[in-house]
Amino acid sequence: MTLAEFPMARAAGCPFDPPPALRETTEEGPLARVRLWDGSTPWLVTRHAEQRALLGDPRVSADITRPGYPSQAPLPQGGTAISFILMDDPEHARLRRMVTAPFAIKRVAAMRPAVQKIVDDLIDELLAGPTPVDLVQAFALPVPSLVICELLGVPYADHDFFQDNSKVLINREVTPEQRSAAHGALLGYLDGLMGEKIAHPVDDLLSGLARRITAGEMTREEAAQMGVLLLLAGHETTANMIALGTLALLENPGQLALLRESDDPKLVASAVEELLRYLNITHSGRRRVALADIEVAGRVIRAGEGIVLANDIANRDPEVFPDPDRLDLRRDARRHVAFGFGVHQCLGQPLARMELQVVYSTLYRRIPTLRLATDLEKIPFKHDGSVYGVYELPVAW
Repeated sequence: MTLAEFPMARAAGCPFDPPPALRETTEEGPLARVRLWDGSTPWLVTRHAEQRALLGDPRVSADITRPGYPSQAPLPQGGTAISFILMDDPEHARLRRMVTAPFAIKRVAAMRPAVQKIVDDLIDELLAGPTPVDLVQAFALPVPSLVICELLGVPYADHDFFQDNSKVLINREVTPEQRSAAHGALLGYLDGLMGEKIAHPVDDLLSGLARRITAGEMTREEAAQMGVLLLLAGHETTANMIALGTLALLENPGQLALLRESDDPKLVASAVEELLRYLNITHSGRRRVALADIEVAGRVIRAGEGIVLANDIANRDPEVFPDPDRLDLRRDARRHVAFGFGVHQCLGQPLARMELQVVYSTLYRRIPTLRLATDLEKIPFKHDGSVYGVYELPVAW
């Protein structure tokens, strides 16, 4: 039985690899005990097969309010509404259905030309400006921010406000008071937008929620909370994948050449899946609690015990992905768990995939001499965040 702190420090040698301690734990078996910030010792699940089985098991709960749930931080006080992703069915399903349609594959595909224009316009600005430039601020962050603002109906002019508060929410080192203040600011902002959409609905996702409020299908607080989730998840995760994926490709020039020199959509799609598997930017694990005794790999997780599913190490499971520490854009990586599995798998994954496909198939072809403008050792990585990435990525061409 292994007892360790979670999350664990990442490898000093390769910033793309899971922490060495996590790999050592995996070698001992698919289950281990870990210690969290509050002293609790939930089960850590490391291997791919066991993770998928538990994520699809109805005896496992995502309800953050249940005793034994391995929370990442103290829960906010004062009856604050909880995101639907931290609920179980039927409430989870009821709220999720209200925002499923805009993220359907056909609806997302129809957005591709608009996303392509956003990407091309930003690359035009890059090429017209000086070098070196920080790719995070000039490209990786604006792309998904512009896309999610258009989809939701959020003014992009407010991007500094919601990006700054989002950074606080995903930083593991801030105080509970700072996190609560940032959440409150975003919730208040979305509540104000909901008021505007109720009075003057248009053709966007928030207006769709406003109509449901008017029809009595959901509360205004539920809608505002959903808006916070979609706004945060819609730009932070994809922005980090764009920047970190670019860095990983620059560090693997042979793989970058494959992507840059091919116009095959299947290779681009395969590259996106492999980069999602290889980087797997959510590094705090998916959190659950057992509702009943569950036998896993010859051991028993008791009812009421917490479960942490470390998806970054599951995506390096050699039983599923041979030679898992190698970036291979031709690999069939579709079974990765970067977006989760089961009823709680990521709602926005079709949009994220499409954005990444557009970016990865465009940026390196339009700027074929793109290169790092600093040493890898000098790049500031987000070791303090629940979403992994880089704070800056200086590039030139």
